[in-house]
Amino acid sequence: MYGKKLAVVAALSLFTAALGANVAYAQKSGGVLKAYHRGTPPSGSIHEEATNSTLTPYMPVMNNLVMYDQSIAINSLDTIVPDLAKSWSWSDDKLNLTFKLREGVKWHDGKPFTSADVKCTWWDLLLGNGGRKYKLRKNPRKAWYKNLKGVTTNGDHEVTFEFGRPQPAILTLLASGYSPVYPCHVSPKKMRTAPIGTGPFKFVKLKQNESVKFTKNTDYWKKDRPYLDAIEWTIIKSRSTRVLAFIAGKFDMTFNADLSVPLAQDVRAQAPTAVCERVMGASINLIVNQAKPPFDNANIRKAMVLTLDRKSAIQILSKGENRMGGAMSPPPQGVWGFTPEFIKTVAGFGPDVQANRVEARKLMEKEGYGPNNRLKVEVSTRNIASYRDPAVLLIDYMKEIYIDGTLKTIETSNWHATVARKDYMVGLNATAVGVDDPDANFFENYSCGSQRNYTGYCKPEMEKLFVEQSMMSDQKARAKLVLQIDKRLQEDAARPILYHNQNFTCKQAYVKGFVAHVNSLYNGWRMEDVWLDK
Repeated sequence: MYGKKLAVVAALSLFTAALGANVAYAQKSGGVLKAYHRGTPPSGSIHEEATNSTLTPYMPVMNNLVMYDQSIAINSLDTIVPDLAKSWSWSDDKLNLTFKLREGVKWHDGKPFTSADVKCTWWDLLLGNGGRKYKLRKNPRKAWYKNLKGVTTNGDHEVTFEFGRPQPAILTLLASGYSPVYPCHVSPKKMRTAPIGTGPFKFVKLKQNESVKFTKNTDYWKKDRPYLDAIEWTIIKSRSTRVLAFIAGKFDMTFNADLSVPLAQDVRAQAPTAVCERVMGASINLIVNQAKPPFDNANIRKAMVLTLDRKSAIQILSKGENRMGGAMSPPPQGVWGFTPEFIKTVAGFGPDVQANRVEARKLMEKEGYGPNNRLKVEVSTRNIASYRDPAVLLIDYMKEIYIDGTLKTIETSNWHATVARKDYMVGLNATAVGVDDPDANFFENYSCGSQRNYTGYCKPEMEKLFVEQSMMSDQKARAKLVLQIDKRLQEDAARPILYHNQNFTCKQAYVKGFVAHVNSLYNGWRMEDVWLDK
């Protein structure tokens, strides 16, 4: 029986290899991929930004040490493959991670890639060591690497990361599109305006509110890649205008996860040959500046959580298809999030919204608010439809508990900087993490001192739990602890989640080699395998 299983596996392997050879033979080189973009990227520096407005177009410029297999839809530890590192190994005590680097790789300006670039990226730029003259202006994911205690090189083609404690999931962070290697000889200022990488495409130019263009790297270290001659992103701020242009065939692809459920239905009806892939979008969440009165009051924050009507928001904005959840993305795409059974145990997620609001009004009355003394607030949000629409609902929900909100929209290029410096009262935010892993989410969005911890939530007892789950090698046991941590975050009103978006990325049928990564928006845009069958 065992021999028969081996024979079947061998036959399947041969079939797969033959199929792969046929697919490779069918691939065509040449052509310009034309896609639309929702707005001018705030900069071209992936390490300094917290938005896929930058990462999506600029990821093809860069390479990582390791990356997620671009042909597999679910990101996990099991789908990580070599990139600039050809291999890696752990020390026996699991505190040192050594990478063997590829030789002969060149930056787009012709200078050689070496281990010094790796050390410079993580030790000097991200962690602010080394005394370099040039520093990152913004550093939204510094908290990812707070456990990194040193980076050492051994010649030009070996580098070792030294950790203060075991962190088995660190490779998931390094594989994210948010973790490229930067060139040591190029200043962060230059990386913002004209980034240089080792990737399959070179940056050409950005025209504000018009386009971003990239051209093929003819000296790419993967000798048979990329297939495309160029990628051009046309900037169209109106979502209805850009979607209609895609339907009319003016674009080969939509922007990353740009289509809501209703819009994807429209595309399927009007352009039935288009291929639309469902992805887990951002969590739509309430952010409250806990450093400013009256929102330093836990009762007011709790009341704001209790007034949320998650079910109606999901029905109104997605015809019931968006998903309820906590900080971690819920199944089926998400690996770590609340199951339908577990979510029933989380305070504030119950179906009786009116009962929740009765409790919320009592909390507000306890703090002196009521029908004749209403709290007036500005509700800030990013000036794009996927933020504005739920912000309007949030304002309606808050009216039920004596809070009158007025909408304040902030241009997309300024949004993340505004909330990072806590220049808001109440906000409606969308949070999508670079990796579907608790280390990325907890340390980036909820850890004390993180630039991306927009609400200022900080509890030492929770910090200990973040570290405890991070050290666990038993992933099943880790998953149980992660659920309990997420439950605490929701009940603490750290960053209350209204819902998780179900979004779609669409492409014309002749666009081949692109696979949407369904549990993260940020890891499937290397574009080196994409080709046009026309």
